[in-house]
Amino acid sequence: MENLYEKLIDLQRRGIPLMMVTVIEKTGEGPVEVGKKMIVGENLEAYGTVGGGALEFHARELCKELLQKRENRYEKYLLAEGKVYPDTITLPMACGGKVSLMYEYLGAKEYVYIFGAGHVGQALANVLKTMPFHITVIDERKDVAKAFKNADLVYDMGFVEYIEKYSIKEDSFVVVCTPAHLHDYHVINKILELKLKPKYMGMLCSPIKLRDYLDKTYEQFGQEVDLSNFYSPIGLNLGGGSPSEIAISISSEILAVSNGKINHNHMRETTDGVPHYW
Repeated sequence: MENLYEKLIDLQRRGIPLMMVTVIEKTGEGPVEVGKKMIVGENLEAYGTVGGGALEFHARELCKELLQKRENRYEKYLLAEGKVYPDTITLPMACGGKVSLMYEYLGAKEYVYIFGAGHVGQALANVLKTMPFHITVIDERKDVAKAFKNADLVYDMGFVEYIEKYSIKEDSFVVVCTPAHLHDYHVINKILELKLKPKYMGMLCSPIKLRDYLDKTYEQFGQEVDLSNFYSPIGLNLGGGSPSEIAISISSEILAVSNGKINHNHMRETTDGVPHYW
């Protein structure tokens, strides 16, 4: 069972949604004891067991449905083909006993991608690590990336190279705070070019650099480019300019977007809640 929990921790660390199936009751003959567990990941790969045979096959098939619906469920099974029992699913088995299984959906954390492992990136990861987020950090400076703490995954590779190789998950949060404005531009525009759909794209920059970025972006993608999920200047207007204060501002904005909160004092300019960029 220790190995099963190690696998559970590993899957959760990697942000993979999964189902935990537990035998919570058994009467009569059956292939498994109370307390046995099985975890099933989103690719339907299973670890542990709830008895094998038709029972486990049914459990894995149900996990596929529950992963899609993000639901929990409790079911009772009669392990006796051809027999019927109230509120119980009959399975083609010869054991004759009854088993109850609890299916628990253990959802993935929301993903945050931090492009840039400098002072702001480190401070932001320190704050977000206390919240239910899966944090991936990317920086091409190998020494900086190697020293990074409090991230689930760290990649020492080019910023655009990461996006092209691994992409980013839909409805994720992207924070761009690289050491060079040109890198910032390339990261955001690669996301736009590939038509990826993060819930939030925030870029750390000054109003002057933002204007330069927007001029180039409108020239490349046209005036109709969708920047509704683009937040720059990044963060809520809380004041303060230290890396820690900026990190709190950014993490507060991410939480607001994650929880569907509106009408906060964002740094980006809006009209009636709609962002406008000159």
